[in-house]
Amino acid sequence: MSSPAISYKDRYNYKDYLSWNEGERWELIDGIAYNMSPGPSTLHQRISRDLSRTIGNYLEGNTCELFSAPFDVILAEANQTAEESSTVVQPDIAIFCNPKKIKAQGAHGAPDWVIEILSPGTANKDQYEKLLLYQTHGVREYWIVDPEEEIVKIHRLDKELKRYTLPQTHDRSDAVSSSVLPELTISLEEVFRAAE
Repeated sequence: MSSPAISYKDRYNYKDYLSWNEGERWELIDGIAYNMSPGPSTLHQRISRDLSRTIGNYLEGNTCELFSAPFDVILAEANQTAEESSTVVQPDIAIFCNPKKIKAQGAHGAPDWVIEILSPGTANKDQYEKLLLYQTHGVREYWIVDPEEEIVKIHRLDKELKRYTLPQTHDRSDAVSSSVLPELTISLEEVFRAAE
């Protein structure tokens, strides 16, 4: 299970995060550090690879850009600089359609579309903490892929309410699209078959 770091401080920020050992993977959520070790399973990586390939191929010549973990996404509050930000996450897959958010050291600001693939150690964080985090920071669409159940839950942001609507749940037999890239259709049969 992904657990909070043993802390010498109550809260950390991105400046602290930059000083940590490069060989380790961490995320900060509201100043709490989470160790991302050990690395994801082979099943997780196969799903991530195939989703990244499908979406990445579609994005050829498009202004939107895909990044896969490990890639820092800094989600600062309105009154914070990037260094002061207490939230830095590494989504499994993040799609950005605003090139101004992409910097030399990761991205500053919310992706348009995030995909997290559940692992036993991070499932609770992905389904609860990150769901609220992505909603608060305006991620337009959040997909949670469950390799064990072979389902995808799609959360779409209601711009007026500034919250996610009830999720749509799709199983292996479905083909799905994102509201961010509506012309792209993804076969979940192919996604989950690749993980076998």
